[in-house]
Amino acid sequence: MEAMFKILPSEFNESLFSQIKKMVEGKSVTIIISTDMDETDYLTSNPANEKHLLRSMASEPYITFTPEEFNKHVKILLKQKSL
Repeated sequence: MEAMFKILPSEFNESLFSQIKKMVEGKSVTIIISTDMDETDYLTSNPANEKHLLRSMASEPYITFTPEEFNKHVKILLKQKSL
């Protein structure tokens, strides 16, 4: 059996734990507590990991161009693709 409860911290109380205890009586239980955190927040929550990610992104090659250059490049690519 698997159950997920999405609750606010203010909803943690004896009644909640009693109800959960009744649901899983006699079974082994794994409790996982997580907060609503997007991937970026999670990956940058550790300062060492954030530093590594920023360094890694900074080392990526990049190209800059004007909108006109972009349009010209797209036309060339589309022409090549249709051949």
